Amino acid sequence: MSDRNNLTQGSVLKTLIRFSLPLLFANIIQALYGAVDLMVIGKYCSAESVAAVSTGTQVTQIITSIITGMTLGGTILTGKYIGMQKSDEAKKAIGTTLTIFAGFSAILTIVMLLSCGLILHLLQTPESFYALAHKYVLICCSGIFFICGYNAISSILRGCGDSLRPMVFVAIACATNIFLDIVFVKYLRMDVAGTALATILSQGFSMLLSIVYLNRQHFLFTFRLQNFRIDKEKARELAGLSIPISFQECMIRLSFLYLTAIVNSLGVYAASAVGVASKYDVFAMLPATSIASALSAITAQNLGANKPERIKKSVIAGLGIALSMSACFFAWAQISPESMIRLFADDSNIIDAGVPFFRTCSYDYLAVTFVFCLNGFLNGYSKTIFTMISSCFGALALRMPFLWLVQHFYPDSLAVLGCVAPAVSGVMAVYTVIYSIRLFTFSKRHGGQH
Repeated sequence: MSDRNNLTQGSVLKTLIRFSLPLLFANIIQALYGAVDLMVIGKYCSAESVAAVSTGTQVTQIITSIITGMTLGGTILTGKYIGMQKSDEAKKAIGTTLTIFAGFSAILTIVMLLSCGLILHLLQTPESFYALAHKYVLICCSGIFFICGYNAISSILRGCGDSLRPMVFVAIACATNIFLDIVFVKYLRMDVAGTALATILSQGFSMLLSIVYLNRQHFLFTFRLQNFRIDKEKARELAGLSIPISFQECMIRLSFLYLTAIVNSLGVYAASAVGVASKYDVFAMLPATSIASALSAITAQNLGANKPERIKKSVIAGLGIALSMSACFFAWAQISPESMIRLFADDSNIIDAGVPFFRTCSYDYLAVTFVFCLNGFLNGYSKTIFTMISSCFGALALRMPFLWLVQHFYPDSLAVLGCVAPAVSGVMAVYTVIYSIRLFTFSKRHGGQH
């Protein structure tokens, strides 16, 4: 491992910034996938197509959440052995991670292809854009193997302390996606099918390119058939880390699918407006999600090196950086939500529906920062059971009941509906901060034991 990829030495702030900036840029680029899809559809297709992609994206985000949750386990596992300077064990962890994900992607593809119609019905998808949404989801699901592949490779590189090359791979995928989006939608008039096809083709290209490149660069793990083996011990460790993270991500997405079902019942303009807001949610929360991913890798390596004080300093610095950046999006949403919506849709009905929702839901940009960053630290500390319970409690015991109450008592108010997310994040932030402080205190008293 090069000094640049060693997260256990040097200035805490410089290490955090050096590692998290490529993560932030990679996440921004990755978020452009959905944003460009919606933007191109909004400019060249109907309001029904916009709503179809918005709803379809909510379904595909379940897949992405499951995959990224599980691949984070690969980051933590690899990072632990890299921090302990056990390269042979790290190779076993990488081989196990990639082999398991190859099989998992095949199973997930079959399940989603068979159930996408049922999911769209459960989301109360209106008949006016049901066929378009179904086509979009079906095509996207056929590329699950590529989503698994390049997310797994990126997570392993981050566990090795390398966040730069994953950013390059994602950038290539995004550039390909933008080019194909314009060709398929604007010139070939393929509507939602074109944007879905552009997404999976660009992901596949990025995955294959990353494999060829890493093999030529003599990466720690060589991508050859004989190296794809499952080590039982590493598989158990990976399951213990990945399943809780993936499960919590899935529960969170299900609670947001419930929001989508409620919004779909309010009509195409409300569905489109909230779909646009969901794109900004991704961008506004990117600083927090990027810092969280960085903290997972930094915590894992420093835990392996038994440096708890360095972990604490990294968490405090990360929170400060993420909050200051998310505050910019919050200010924009409060001052000029109309300009935010116009970037994706010119329809005045969509803008009118979206403004009150933007002004209230944007408070979540601040509250959720605490939750994301501290969960990143806790996941890196292998406290994935706590983060799973916390996230499931927030999704099932707080968000969904609150949404039900709003649906029944304020059925036509998108402004009130937008208050649910920040209220839930606020409650979660309080008990996550308390738990994290207690963990730091315990670690200090027991010399980094956990």
